[in-house]
Amino acid sequence: MPFFDLTLKSVRLKNLSVFSEASFHFSPQLNVVIGENATGKSHFLKTIYSVLAVSAEKRRPNSGPPTKTLLQARIAEKLLAVLRPEALGRIVRRRQGRERCEIEFAFRHQPLNIGFNFATMSKSEVNIEKQPTVWLWKSPVFLPTRELLTIFPNFISVYDNHYLELDETWRDTCVLLGAPALRGPKEERIRKLLSPLEQVMGGKIELDTNGRFYLRISGQGRMEMSLVAEGWGKLAMLARLISTGSLVDKGYLFWDEPEANLNPRLIKKVAAAIMELCKNGIQVFVATHSLFLLREFEILLQKSTFRRVSTKFFGLQPGEDGVIVQQGKTIDDIGPITSLDEELSQSDRYLETE
Repeated sequence: MPFFDLTLKSVRLKNLSVFSEASFHFSPQLNVVIGENATGKSHFLKTIYSVLAVSAEKRRPNSGPPTKTLLQARIAEKLLAVLRPEALGRIVRRRQGRERCEIEFAFRHQPLNIGFNFATMSKSEVNIEKQPTVWLWKSPVFLPTRELLTIFPNFISVYDNHYLELDETWRDTCVLLGAPALRGPKEERIRKLLSPLEQVMGGKIELDTNGRFYLRISGQGRMEMSLVAEGWGKLAMLARLISTGSLVDKGYLFWDEPEANLNPRLIKKVAAAIMELCKNGIQVFVATHSLFLLREFEILLQKSTFRRVSTKFFGLQPGEDGVIVQQGKTIDDIGPITSLDEELSQSDRYLETE
């Protein structure tokens, strides 16, 4: 199977959730979505992830090209499982009367291009307008706001056999976390990516035969993940996904609020790890409203190590007719973001008290 370029170039949305109409043009490396609460950051990331995951899930070495019938059913199923609406039409932008949501993906490898739509009254099927002719050859990774290693034992079985009010990204990520560590010619590259993460955590991540993850600390033995700080747990997820090859070479990483539950020291380490992944061929999509994380990205981009990392920033602002999207290569290109302005204002007020 040919390993073609996976880069996602752009996504066009019409009447999806809070978006009236918007086009996103991506960097092949780092993409940062910034906005207040309720501006659609998570919906945006999860929608893109869902479509990519469908293509990767249905890839088979001896299968034929994608069919319209299969895609119509599977994209609808995935959107329902990830976004968790009661019916597919519930994620169409809310307005009086009927509306139709339109979504179009453009890739560097054009045979991957896909477009589809669904209406307010749709329950569980989409209409394919532009059909891809090939499958993705690598699964995307979605990291939720919390770490998953502590809940990993038997989680997939429980999720598959019981109704849980958790979106399917949790299951998908647990599947990737449980994959065996990669061996072979890529081991040296994996070791270079793992080394700084393991230094911060003070040890290496291990998965035992009972399906439990541990942090093995030199000279201290194994520590259960439930006893490890959540910030280290997030870094541990990254380390595990690197060791299995999910975040090596090519692919996609979607990370919703990576700064959640992390102290500033660990946010710095997460930012550096994200930049390293970008350098090594991963197209990264981050949603955040953390001024600290954004500043850390800016600081790292000034260093010679990351100066060539391509970036794109997207500012989401509430407007009269849905969320307005501003985009550019720097944070200065996207205009003011209220949540960021509040953090800056607080710093000014604090300085005034001095």
